Amino acid sequence: MVGLFAAAVLLSLAVAGNAGAFTRFMDFLDFGAGVLALVSLSSTVLWGLVATDRLLLQSSHRLVAQAVHRGLGVSGLGFLGLHIWVKVARGQASGSSAVLPFTDSSQPVLIGLGTLAGYLFVTVAVTGALRSAFAPKGRSQWWRAVHMSAYVAWGSALVHGLKSGRLAAGWVTFAYALCLVGVAALLVHRLRARTGSGGSAARANAADPRPGGRRRFRR
Repeated sequence: MVGLFAAAVLLSLAVAGNAGAFTRFMDFLDFGAGVLALVSLSSTVLWGLVATDRLLLQSSHRLVAQAVHRGLGVSGLGFLGLHIWVKVARGQASGSSAVLPFTDSSQPVLIGLGTLAGYLFVTVAVTGALRSAFAPKGRSQWWRAVHMSAYVAWGSALVHGLKSGRLAAGWVTFAYALCLVGVAALLVHRLRARTGSGGSAARANAADPRPGGRRRFRR
């Protein structure tokens, strides 16, 4: 029975291969893996910003947002690895240009931006997974600086995705524009929230004659 099942599977694969299923599947990966990687990583950036909100979200909501942020990051890196493999396997990019930024013979800048974005995203993911190692000895600022490089990686990936390959469809360009507007809006909201909280704290401290304390008013 096992032999018959194995023979049936092999025969099915042979028929599918002769029908061109694998070729079309590679065509799909050639077109879709990069788009899926960019969509996943764009969503990762968006959910990372959502997870920092303390005005509208409670702590339980932020934990859910952080979980979504991490899950999308893992899927984005998976699609990114698949995208690189397909491009190299089909001869559309050399192995050296996938490893060394700005060394591609035909499109050094655009392909190099994609390679640079890949390195930055991997660095952000690794340091994010090892965040606890940056907590002691006042190294959290280093972690924040590295994590902020995700914005540089995302911008580089956007330019790479729009300009390095085939002409993007209208809906793809529109989706990228929505991601850009969403990230910009959340960044503005985050900066305004920080400025507002900092200003409130400064006004509260200025009204208190005691250093580090708050004045208590009696009715």
